[in-house]
Amino acid sequence: MAEPLKFDHLLVIPNLRVQNANAISSPLTHGFPSVTAFLGLMWALERKTRAADMDFRFNAVGVVCHDHQEQVTQGSFVNAFRLTRNPVGRDGSTAAIVEEGRIHLDISLVFAVQSEDWTMRSADMEEDCARVAEMLTSMRIAGGSVIPSSAPARRRAPYVIPLTGSESDQEDAFRRARMRLLPGFTLVSRDDLLEQRYAELRADDAATSRLDAWLSLARVNWHYQPPNEEQAETAGKWDHDRKGIGWAVPIPVGYGALGPVHEPGTVTNARDAHTPFRFVESLYSIGQWISPHRLETPRQMLWYADCEPERGLYRCRNDFQSAPRHAFDFD
Repeated sequence: MAEPLKFDHLLVIPNLRVQNANAISSPLTHGFPSVTAFLGLMWALERKTRAADMDFRFNAVGVVCHDHQEQVTQGSFVNAFRLTRNPVGRDGSTAAIVEEGRIHLDISLVFAVQSEDWTMRSADMEEDCARVAEMLTSMRIAGGSVIPSSAPARRRAPYVIPLTGSESDQEDAFRRARMRLLPGFTLVSRDDLLEQRYAELRADDAATSRLDAWLSLARVNWHYQPPNEEQAETAGKWDHDRKGIGWAVPIPVGYGALGPVHEPGTVTNARDAHTPFRFVESLYSIGQWISPHRLETPRQMLWYADCEPERGLYRCRNDFQSAPRHAFDFD
């Protein structure tokens, strides 16, 4: 069980332009980069701030996507990645094609931060924000490069949302600040949709697995509805099962162990010879893209790590709770 998420400030780095980020988020999914990439970015940024003697503990991260452009071919029903052959060999010959998916992104990052310095000396916030934003521009985000954004200066300036009051004060502060993240969509966890679809499919077939439920949610399933007795002379209609579940997408949410933990330096060609090593595979669930104005608390958009090494689970968690739907929401 993950520990309760603790933070007293939200550090927002808005309107970042990322070029050629990794669009292959797992062996079975593509599109927006995996949440694990942003958690890795958060930990790398925390190490940089500590090296700079800054008092920050990064505990969670949220991502708002304002625009995207996946590098795929157009003009037919089936799209393919636009692949490149680079770098050129020493003799000038082209290299073999290695399939890679790339995507350009306009995103805002929201970090959940604990900082005693900010709690005691809020006057340093603006300067610290500028330093952290500068560090971020020199880092890779999901394998992509951060390039200057075309957004107006006032919309790409980093800022802090203090959440040091009561829970009610924190929610009020977040409601005022969430409008600054528009227009865009943020990714939240919808494990409940997977369980719901699993129960529905098992009602018809007891042999249904959670993989069947996940694949069912990953596609649009069309069903023919025959006319009833009163409409016997009319044609039936085709209907799909995507109504009422919003913009739901299949996503990877971490890793599951394939074997025991190996001692540091005992696995040949491991990247780090000073850290224990474990073979893993991706874990999958369902996510949903929603507009930030529908969030009630910052926890609904934040992702954090939940590690259970004894069970071989290294998961990304998100505490989104589905809110009642309104007439103006769209599927």
